[in-house]
Amino acid sequence: MHDKDTWDTHMAPPRLTLVKTGHETDPGRPDDGRTEAERAEAEAQAAAVVAVAEREADKARIAELVAGERRQKLRILEAALFAASEPLDEARLAAHLAGEEAIGELLAELQGQYAGRGVSLVRVAGKWAFRTADDLSYLLERYQSVERRLSKAALETLAIIAYHQPVTRAEVEEIRGVSTSAGTLDILLETGWVRPRGRRRAPGRPVTYGTTEAFLEHFGLDSIRDLPGLAELKGAGLLDSNLPPGFTVPEPTDVAALMPDELPLDAGDEEAAEEGATEPEPTLDLLDTDDNDKPEPSGA
Repeated sequence: MHDKDTWDTHMAPPRLTLVKTGHETDPGRPDDGRTEAERAEAEAQAAAVVAVAEREADKARIAELVAGERRQKLRILEAALFAASEPLDEARLAAHLAGEEAIGELLAELQGQYAGRGVSLVRVAGKWAFRTADDLSYLLERYQSVERRLSKAALETLAIIAYHQPVTRAEVEEIRGVSTSAGTLDILLETGWVRPRGRRRAPGRPVTYGTTEAFLEHFGLDSIRDLPGLAELKGAGLLDSNLPPGFTVPEPTDVAALMPDELPLDAGDEEAAEEGATEPEPTLDLLDTDDNDKPEPSGA
């Protein structure tokens, strides 16, 4: 028994004793070996980095939120324009958005998104609408139906009204040099491209005529001022290069309000009726579709 006890005593594993080093026992130095000032500076720098990261994260979240709201507004405008049966002005489009919005910037961005696609967002008559891309219009020709072609007289009359409005029938005839049949004006009124504006403050109170929004929409014009000028007409070969000296093309204007020399139709009708001088009102019956304009008799 004694030998076993002696063997157990000599063969037991040695015991380890931990001895603290000098800096660990120094209360002025923390366990990582840095002073309090160094550790405070490191903590301040870490806090600054965290604050910057949080600010950047907040900016990113705000930017994402703003971008999401803008995308939603563009989708709303896109849906409204797609569903509309006629061009919409900016006021009606803005009514679909909450609050005051830079509607012009949104429409310009949406127009850019559709650039080069099968349909385009275009501005016609001061309003916005989707239209088939010009280079793809041939794909729809098979679905178009043309009831009639305008006569030369109707085209000339339409051009004179567009460039000289407001203009009376007598003034159209003076510019053309021939009398204008009633059927010519009837056709233009039926198309919806021409409208009676008022009555001239002149003997007989003749009716004045001007173009409509339908005219701008059909010819893809934003305003009547977009009609081609003299140089453009020459370049397109629509005018003879040998024009009379001093020949000019008037700058077209289309003022919705009556001009100073115009009277409202109702007031003009009443005054003309009182004086016993009236001009027959234009009728929408298609009396004559042919070009029956005749030169005015000499001395007329």
